[in-house]
Amino acid sequence: MKVLLIYNPFAGHGRAKKILPEVEAEFTKHNIEFDLRLTDYPEHATEIMKSSKFKAYDAIIAAGGDGTLFEVINGYYLNSAKKKPPIGILPVGTGNAVARDLELHVSKWKEAVEIIAQMKPRKVDVGKYTSHGQSYYFLNILGLGFVADVGKTAKKLKIFGNISYTFGVLYQMLKLKTFKLKIEIDGKVLERDNIFVEISNTTYTANFFMAPNAKIDDGLLDITLLNKVGRIGLLKAFPKVFTGEHIHLPEVETFTAKHIKITTDPPKVLTPDGELIGITPVEIECLHKDIEVLWK
Repeated sequence: MKVLLIYNPFAGHGRAKKILPEVEAEFTKHNIEFDLRLTDYPEHATEIMKSSKFKAYDAIIAAGGDGTLFEVINGYYLNSAKKKPPIGILPVGTGNAVARDLELHVSKWKEAVEIIAQMKPRKVDVGKYTSHGQSYYFLNILGLGFVADVGKTAKKLKIFGNISYTFGVLYQMLKLKTFKLKIEIDGKVLERDNIFVEISNTTYTANFFMAPNAKIDDGLLDITLLNKVGRIGLLKAFPKVFTGEHIHLPEVETFTAKHIKITTDPPKVLTPDGELIGITPVEIECLHKDIEVLWK
């Protein structure tokens, strides 16, 4: 068995670099031959994926956090190979939301190597979004509004790990504003005074249980809308997002869809898988069971 190991040494505030010798030893222990490629700068993983000879590998391993996985997935779609190997996830980053759906945590990276060694691929859905003529792909989420603002703040506070998102929420509450949202959900048009929109392919956003009913292979994306609410109401609702109970609040609406169109006034920055790429208007679709991921 041979894999391409795309490894972000900066993930987890540099922790990934420190444990690299252990990671290499663990792969060797499980008789996994690997070509190691270290990422040096943003979008490097996408470049590596785009130019790699996929036929040489049984799997591609994304070692880092959600950002690394996002780059790997987008490079996967840019590669011209007709037959593409499954993607394995090695959670050694700060945010590992997709890994959490695999019941893995950053502390369980050795268990992730075991999953890779077992080579049990599972077909999963992928979200595709197009903003101003440019398309991107996501495995986890696409958000806009308050959640994107939180993401901006969290990026500046990465040293605090997943709790940086909690700090981001509290900070952005002070600047809370609604915006005009027009969203088309499989042909049905809604207009709202909105706080945030979250499009989920998996259940978690960082350590928030954002979409408790989401399934990664059902051919549908889960939509969460938080409509007009005051700071006090948002503060009271915030703890519920850790348990998934927020979906029962009157200010929250949830839907599922295959195809979504969104326009906002003013335009809003998009946050796919914790990154900040694109701006509304945006069109989103679910690519049903479009790639294979190594699973338990």
